[in-house]
Amino acid sequence: MRTNIELDDLLVAKAQKLTGIKTKREVIDTALHALVRLKEQSSAKALRGKLKWDGNLDESRQGRANAGG
Repeated sequence: MRTNIELDDLLVAKAQKLTGIKTKREVIDTALHALVRLKEQSSAKALRGKLKWDGNLDESRQGRANAGG
């Protein structure tokens, strides 16, 4: 999607300096991806303690340890 927006030049320059990203477009793409990931993580964190897990944690841990070695 093509769009025209006004950006804070100092903020874009700071983002480019901190990330090494060369273009404004890539800065915006990276920022949008980070924003989406952050919001998705927040949604998942909101479920903490609200989901019922039915299993044996000790068994689960043993299975993982045996698989590695």
